[in-house]
Amino acid sequence: MPGNPLRKPFRYTFFSASIILIIINTIIYIFTLMLPRFQIYLGLSPSLFVNYHMYWQPFTYMFVHGGLVHLLSNMIGLFFFGLTVERSVGSKEFLLLYFVTGIMSGLLSLAIYIMTGKYSAILIGASGALYAVMFAYAVIFPRANIYIWGILPIPSPLLVIIYAGIEFFSQFSGASSNVAHTTHLLGFAVAWLYFAVRMGINPIKVWKNAYR
Repeated sequence: MPGNPLRKPFRYTFFSASIILIIINTIIYIFTLMLPRFQIYLGLSPSLFVNYHMYWQPFTYMFVHGGLVHLLSNMIGLFFFGLTVERSVGSKEFLLLYFVTGIMSGLLSLAIYIMTGKYSAILIGASGALYAVMFAYAVIFPRANIYIWGILPIPSPLLVIIYAGIEFFSQFSGASSNVAHTTHLLGFAVAWLYFAVRMGINPIKVWKNAYR
């Protein structure tokens, strides 16, 4: 009986895809500084997607950032979590994870915006994919500690739970309304599905087994 084609593994290769993504994000950030109008065309806008058929936006929004702090926070996370995950699973699998979760997070966010009538919203940033990468790190390295402020050790699964709680509270309390909390939560959710469907891995079982 043939195996599941969705779980066919890639041959392992490593070519620092995380660094390439960081470079591309930085170049596009500089480009949109010089030509700010393109932030609208490359970001994910429900109005432009529906009315002007800009169907590339669920892909390109991941490379657009609203400021230097936004860019740096995402790229630092991609450097620390992304490179480690990429070395573990290989560059091809990492890129598949990154783009599947990033695009799906964008499309699901777009659907929510349309259903709630938020046609004027513009979604930008790599956070959906980055949160998925953080989730992947916690599944692949469930016993690893992340040092908050370089001092406080937090187990990687607990960090995911804390971040999910913060994003959930922020979304429904109205805090930081200009931050795409829903997209961050969707990044975690789509990453969960990615591991279940693509890898045949239940993250909860991984975390339970790691701390028995």
